[in-house]
Amino acid sequence: MSKIVQCEVDPDNLPELTSWQKAELKTVSKMADSEIDYSDIPPLDESFWKKAVRNPFYKPARSSTTAQVDSDIPASFKSQVKG
Repeated sequence: MSKIVQCEVDPDNLPELTSWQKAELKTVSKMADSEIDYSDIPPLDESFWKKAVRNPFYKPARSSTTAQVDSDIPASFKSQVKG
């Protein structure tokens, strides 16, 4: 028998926080950073950052922009081009 538990969560339809969860978040938000126990999180040393790579699947959002300009503006740019 497997002890692995899988759960799927829809980020657009999250379940409401329980009163215990709300109280826990309130308690943690009042803590100073020095009071937080990081012992279960390994420190990120210089070798980690040397091997780090940017997310290869990240695509920045594109947007299209249109501007109306007088016809003399593009003509001015074209006159400055050599060749």
